[in-house]
Amino acid sequence: MPNLTMPKNEMPPGALVLLILRVLRSGPLHGYAIAQRIHALSADALRVEEGSLYPALQKILLKGWVTASWGVSETNRKVRFYKLTRDGMKQLEAELSDYDRQTKAIQAVLRTA
Repeated sequence: MPNLTMPKNEMPPGALVLLILRVLRSGPLHGYAIAQRIHALSADALRVEEGSLYPALQKILLKGWVTASWGVSETNRKVRFYKLTRDGMKQLEAELSDYDRQTKAIQAVLRTA
């Protein structure tokens, strides 16, 4: 039988894009800052690895949900800043709605099973 448990600090499937969009709602951030913000806001429960973060950012950039521009980080490094677009805000609202619906359905099963 396959092991269905998630390793500690691993992102639930499908959650990364939602979390990136939500974090960017507060304002533009560079990739490392996005990962650090998710980690901090989750009380260190979620860790975003570069191998998943940058492909997800590229995906949402191509979909037009964010824009990217070069700038300088707090540590004086050249970095790419990502900013949520109007389409990205609409996508965030849709994903939050889906998440709420799915969470309620899971809770219903947990309460009644």
